[in-house]
Amino acid sequence: MKIVAIAGSTIPSDTANSIQVMKACSALVQLGHDITLIVPETNVERLTLNVQRHYGIETTFPIEWLTSSSRRLFTFNSVRRALKLKPDLIYTWFPQSAVFSLLAGLPTIFEAHLQPTGRFGPAWHRAFAALRGKKRAACITDALHKTLDHDFGMHLRADEFVIAPNGVELECFTSLPDPERARQTLGLREAPTVLCAGHLYAGRGVDLFLALAEALPDERFVWVGGRASDVEEWTRKAAGARNVSFVGFVPNVEVPRYLAAADVLLMPYARSILGSSGDASSASVASPMKMFEYMAAGRAILTSDLPVIREVLDDSSAAFAPPEDAPAWIAALTSLLADPARRAALASTARRNVEKYTWLARAEKILDGMQKVVPSL
Repeated sequence: MKIVAIAGSTIPSDTANSIQVMKACSALVQLGHDITLIVPETNVERLTLNVQRHYGIETTFPIEWLTSSSRRLFTFNSVRRALKLKPDLIYTWFPQSAVFSLLAGLPTIFEAHLQPTGRFGPAWHRAFAALRGKKRAACITDALHKTLDHDFGMHLRADEFVIAPNGVELECFTSLPDPERARQTLGLREAPTVLCAGHLYAGRGVDLFLALAEALPDERFVWVGGRASDVEEWTRKAAGARNVSFVGFVPNVEVPRYLAAADVLLMPYARSILGSSGDASSASVASPMKMFEYMAAGRAILTSDLPVIREVLDDSSAAFAPPEDAPAWIAALTSLLADPARRAALASTARRNVEKYTWLARAEKILDGMQKVVPSL
């Protein structure tokens, strides 16, 4: 099929949403579809960037940077541009673009990641549900689907939505070195290592991360990811902690090696988690990409005990602690570090379970039944 994807992410950038968009589009290409991605024009330098290395993908596909005077106009202008490309299907992360696409008579997939925000956000979601046409909402968690249905009136038939958690490219996690060897290759001091990957936004648990480092001075604590300004700020706050390192952003293709260097991988989410936009908490509906990368890395996971996380992980594949409860986290991490057999068992189960969460399997699930039917000769 000829698919035009429409997203609001800054491409290229180090935001989780831009990585997610590129991984999702790459999977569609791997399935044999002809993909063009339309995103807003930005001032970001693009000419010297190796997009494949930056995003950890092997495919290539056209990207169009569309100039619009506002984000609202972009959602309309992008569909107008897409129509000129004569697509078989529009795949978008904007409910507005999904509505405009349906009004234009095109089969449409709307990938939903958060609750609606703003004065008109709920209305756009309801409009997508109410309009006729071949359509599907891909919700990243069951919790999000239920929230959209119960709280925002986005009522869809069973064949009009699919639960599609984020995914992982398992091929990037084959033949990883053991933790000691991985630490050697990365120049990390040899010590039991606790690692967290991701941005440093509010609710990601950086305060808790530092509290754990203070309580366990003989272990090494490494945080991979974050914008330069945030890394600088948290490095300054942790200046007295000799066992803490904030590495900053690394290309996605290098993430597996960092995860392999850990004995325990952390997801210390708070009860409210803000993303790059800062306008909505994802704690109750999120499907963190790093969760699937952690599982694929084959290392023990210690995570906040949030209901949405238990859609994927359970007590056989991860250790849990109450969000924002530092004493409970210290006890859970101390216990896990002292029990290599338990760490190995949790890691093995998580690695086995993640095999169904590939980007490719996800794309197949989302597109199932939406493909263009080619008449037989």
